[in-house]
Amino acid sequence: MKKSTIKLAMYLNYFVFAILLNSVGIVILKAQSNYGVDEVQASVLEAFKDLPIAIVSFFIASFLPRIGYKKAMLIGLALVTLACIGMYFGNSFAAAKILFATVGVSFALIKVSVYSLIGTITDNQKEHNSLMSSIEGVFMIGIALAYFLFPAFNSTTNPDAWLNVYWLLAGSALLSFVFLFLAKFENPKEIAGVNLADDFKQMFQLLTKLLTIVFVISAFLFVMIEQGIMSWLPTFNNKVLHLPENISIMMASILAISLAVGRLLAGFLTQKINWIWVLSSCIVCAMLIVIFVLPKAVGLQVNQVTSLGDIPLIGFAFPLVGLFIAPIYPLLNSVVLSALPKSLHSSMTGLIVVFSALGGTLGSRVIGYLFKNQGPENAFYYTLIPMALLLISFFILKKLTVRS
Repeated sequence: MKKSTIKLAMYLNYFVFAILLNSVGIVILKAQSNYGVDEVQASVLEAFKDLPIAIVSFFIASFLPRIGYKKAMLIGLALVTLACIGMYFGNSFAAAKILFATVGVSFALIKVSVYSLIGTITDNQKEHNSLMSSIEGVFMIGIALAYFLFPAFNSTTNPDAWLNVYWLLAGSALLSFVFLFLAKFENPKEIAGVNLADDFKQMFQLLTKLLTIVFVISAFLFVMIEQGIMSWLPTFNNKVLHLPENISIMMASILAISLAVGRLLAGFLTQKINWIWVLSSCIVCAMLIVIFVLPKAVGLQVNQVTSLGDIPLIGFAFPLVGLFIAPIYPLLNSVVLSALPKSLHSSMTGLIVVFSALGGTLGSRVIGYLFKNQGPENAFYYTLIPMALLLISFFILKKLTVRS
């Protein structure tokens, strides 16, 4: 199978799942208005999404090469196709729980497979860095699209009209399934472990390595920053900038778009510049935005707003932090995977997904706590702490990967 076909399959899979994963906030809002649940009950959908990702990744990651990456991705796409159709016909909070639990399980299969396959179709670290950044960039484009796709199906006269979006999503997943099913490619020849007990042993052995420890802490810190800002930016726009709710949600798409652009640009930059200088420059720029741009956004006096064009330019500035934090996650993953034998990529990817899910969940809760107790105008300043720790971790990782 040609490398270009494998890449296209990866892009299609990631794009579909990006929309579904990022729709949890929208479904939480719909659950309150359509299904009569309160905020606390609705918030459980986040756990239904994240916990299956972490659990399935941990238990299946190192065993996945035996199943076959192609089979694993086909299973994930088939499950999510059925779940989307089930959401349309179920039209209930219980159906939403099943949907996100299925999306979480399926995404774990997709992500572990994609990350493992990247190592088999790239020949050096620069190629690995570039492809990883491009795939994560496509993921962010899908996330941005969700902010516009779901509202497009809303109707003021029919409260259930929004469910039609799931036919489109089911069709997209099915299209990706057919494309992948017809494609032919072989699994890597190197298979980790000899049995399930060995697989778990390898994952725990990886956790004893200093390189792995520093990396998972770095990945945890980054996702804590990214998900903390992404989850609470609409609330920040509403409560601090005093924007209408629908405008606040649309403004949040700027962060997702800037993350997508940043990751796609990183794919080109890392072919020319060493990753350590790309990441160091990016995290310093992100810190400068928090220090100098955020205070101006907090102090912004906004008059009556009816469209994005009514917002002063400084209101768009803080979400551009996404441009600079964007390259961090894919490049960190690429650097560490490139430093390990390909036979360990599935095990390492499992750890990546587990700690990413935990970082995202904790990040959202920490920022939420700060919003409540320190005020929404002050919460984002605390992201400077994990940003500073990340900067230190980059140079430690550089030393450890060179030694490896």
